[in-house]
Amino acid sequence: MRRVDAETGKPTPSRTLVRGTTVPPRATRGPALLGRLAVPAGVLAAVAGAFAYVGSVDPNEPGHYPVCPLLRFTGVLCPGCGGLRSAHAFVHGDLPAALQANAPAVLAYVGLAVLWTVWVVRTARGRPLRIDLGPVHLWSAGALMLAFTVVRNLPFGGWLRP
Repeated sequence: MRRVDAETGKPTPSRTLVRGTTVPPRATRGPALLGRLAVPAGVLAAVAGAFAYVGSVDPNEPGHYPVCPLLRFTGVLCPGCGGLRSAHAFVHGDLPAALQANAPAVLAYVGLAVLWTVWVVRTARGRPLRIDLGPVHLWSAGALMLAFTVVRNLPFGGWLRP
């Protein structure tokens, strides 16, 4: 199928390789593509480095990481308590232990991995990543974290404690 210039009505040159496929624009190839993918690659390197460190330095052994200040001073488990133990178990492939240490953290690891993948694909295609979270989404996430925090600190929520 030939492209036609909208103003002149004349056919424009096409760079068809195989029937139905065309060469992508120059902006999606070569150095321009590598330049656009530099930020997602940097984020991946930072996250991989953090997970590698937590995977190699066991948070179950005392003295390696600071204690949660909320837990230390009040005895209340915050929503992030158990996150390092969860990441350590996740890196070592122990999903049941990771979920037991902090289930929302594991859901966040998976969700952020999916989000990063969408970001890379959209960036490679030259499209920006837009995340439009409205107040309902943010309040809902906050309410879920609050409920998780309250339940894990009550006597019947012992199964949610790290």
